[in-house]
Amino acid sequence: MSNFEYFSFLTSPAFSVWEKGALWSVLGVAVLGLLYAGFLAGQVLREGRGTPKMIQIAEAIKGGANAYLVQQFKAVAFLILLLTGGLYFTAQEQHVGLGRACAFLMGAVFSATVGWIGMNLAVRGNLRVAAASRTSFGQALKIAYRTGTVTGMLTDGLGLFGGTIIFMIYGERAYEVLLGFGFGGTLLALFMRVGGGIYTKAADVGADLVGKIEKGIPEDDPRNAATIADNVGDNVGDCAGMAADIFESYEVTIVSAMILGWASFGHKGVIFPLLVRAIGVLSSIIGTYAVRTSDVMRDAMRAINIGFLLSAVTSVLGFSVLGFFYLRFPESAGAALPGWVTLGVPGLDMRPVWTTMIGILLAMTVNRLTEHFTETSKPPVQSIVRSTTTGHATTIITGIAVGYESAVWAILAIAVAIFASVLIYAGTNPTFIAYGVAMCGIGMLTLTGNNISMDVFGPVADNANGIGEMAHLEPQARQTLADLDAVGNTTKAITKGIAIASAVVAAVSLFNAYLTDIGAILKQSYSQVAATLSLSEPAVFIGLLIGGAVPFLFSSLTIQAVGRAAMLIVQEVRAQFKDKEIWEGKKLPDYARVVSICTTAAQKELIGPALLAIVMPIVVGYAFGTAGLGGFLGGAILSGQLLAVFMANAGGAWDNAKKAIEDGLHGGKGSEAHKASVTGDTVGDPLKDTAGPALNPMIKVMNMVAMLVVPLILAHQASPFWRAVVVSVGLLIVGIALRYSKREQ
Repeated sequence: MSNFEYFSFLTSPAFSVWEKGALWSVLGVAVLGLLYAGFLAGQVLREGRGTPKMIQIAEAIKGGANAYLVQQFKAVAFLILLLTGGLYFTAQEQHVGLGRACAFLMGAVFSATVGWIGMNLAVRGNLRVAAASRTSFGQALKIAYRTGTVTGMLTDGLGLFGGTIIFMIYGERAYEVLLGFGFGGTLLALFMRVGGGIYTKAADVGADLVGKIEKGIPEDDPRNAATIADNVGDNVGDCAGMAADIFESYEVTIVSAMILGWASFGHKGVIFPLLVRAIGVLSSIIGTYAVRTSDVMRDAMRAINIGFLLSAVTSVLGFSVLGFFYLRFPESAGAALPGWVTLGVPGLDMRPVWTTMIGILLAMTVNRLTEHFTETSKPPVQSIVRSTTTGHATTIITGIAVGYESAVWAILAIAVAIFASVLIYAGTNPTFIAYGVAMCGIGMLTLTGNNISMDVFGPVADNANGIGEMAHLEPQARQTLADLDAVGNTTKAITKGIAIASAVVAAVSLFNAYLTDIGAILKQSYSQVAATLSLSEPAVFIGLLIGGAVPFLFSSLTIQAVGRAAMLIVQEVRAQFKDKEIWEGKKLPDYARVVSICTTAAQKELIGPALLAIVMPIVVGYAFGTAGLGGFLGGAILSGQLLAVFMANAGGAWDNAKKAIEDGLHGGKGSEAHKASVTGDTVGDPLKDTAGPALNPMIKVMNMVAMLVVPLILAHQASPFWRAVVVSVGLLIVGIALRYSKREQ
């Protein structure tokens, strides 16, 4: 072992007393976020649980959700442990290898913890929301939102704690260990996103096709055997899956900002994003606690938007003041920097503040764009509603068009944000420009607490609505729950949009970190490495084509998986409806049977897509070198973003068009327009809740794998034998995974 010293920041003269205290304070804020989550959980659990019938339904949902997650963790545990051991050998120095392996395990455990605890509170909060709806709209909203906030603060707290403690232990070598931390969270998020997405949409599609279209009964009619599985799926897909997804984005942006921050501003470039994240935790606490509405106003979306805006303003003020007093570099005296950078103060560099602010603005822009394309009252969804009057085909056509257009505006917003970040650092070292883009990602996920609160609010409201329908609550309570459910559809779509946009910015930052990593190994500058990624180079262009194709193949696998699993559910529900006593409501269907089918199908189907994301970067890297792998990553980022936004927004728009018709438009429930809208919704289900969201962790898994295998690729680049062996084995694994994924049940 080298003479490496752990916790060197404690004795290093490079860190001031203030900086050492600030790092400990960041850890304290992380713990505060976790304590706030516990405080809110206590508030939610003290609320009333309603009638015995409501409790019985909620217990069935909770049991199914926990059973699924237990099976999923068992399915991936061996691979996680295997990779933990493997990562030990990816570093040349023992202490770095040990740290990377431990950090990988910590990232995976933290991601699983966020998903597990968040989902378990969600399946308890849904019952409390349903009970509160009987007396107060405002109270039902508050419980639903605070249930989601628990998951949000767990994400904030654990993500900030992990990144900070690794930096405190490893100092300037932290970026090497942080790769393991980011990879652990990202990989587990991929499993949870794919598995949870397959589960939830198989149950949802099966329940809707037989219940709504064939039998003409309500969505959560207790006679439908898939009803409990559908409600379970909302939790394992949207609560556990999305929480793990945004948690890994939170981790990955910290990783890239730290790597590029150290390469540009030194330790200040690392400490600043940690302090920004700490401010984000505090602002999320303020904003989320302020979300409430009155029973007279009954405007849930307005209350949520006010809380988000309050957090955004608080964050901007906080990190602006921080930057003004902290980002001072006396050695430069600010001689070469313009006044808008120094604000007239010699040595002050506010550029990291401005790029972080751009990230906040990007999050708010994506929020508004997604709301425009998925909200019930907005023109895009209204156009789908009108199209349902002319049949199923026009409903599908209009929804596809809405999704395609939304992808264009989303990518333009991201492009403008990245361009603005680049302009701020124009004329400087490319490493500084890359750091600016990374800080844009930090800013975008500063309000992670709010984002996940909005996301989990959706399935909690959806489940509460299902409990209300199955328990035959009063009409006033049912309307309250229906209103919250409709808002929840929009908030879920918004957070998917933010998750996708953050995934792109994070992937771009990781791509820059990938180039920095190559430069560090080859002792070359960032510019020298970047110059090798010209499209005139055949290897780069070939990599670009392959990378652009992988998200399409990945999406095909996950959508087919939903289709196969949904067919099993349709067959089971039809079979149970043949029992006259079930159809007449004299006895309950076998809910557990459908839950079991969904669980088994999801576990079988998640392996293939996950292996594709892990193995393909290795195959391309060994076949076409680091330049080809760079092209591969660029192609995957572009096509993955466009596909993800298209699928998420098209699916969300179809879903809310269905909600609008169920509220009475064009004949309401049971009408021909309603049947057409259900078709649109079922087509959109695997897009918005399985394939689309799963592309986020897939893109980042491929980036993380690329960074981890770069040293091995460079070490073997002169060995045709080893390159051929790795490529052959990799292609064999991908071939087996594809064959396994395409087999019939």
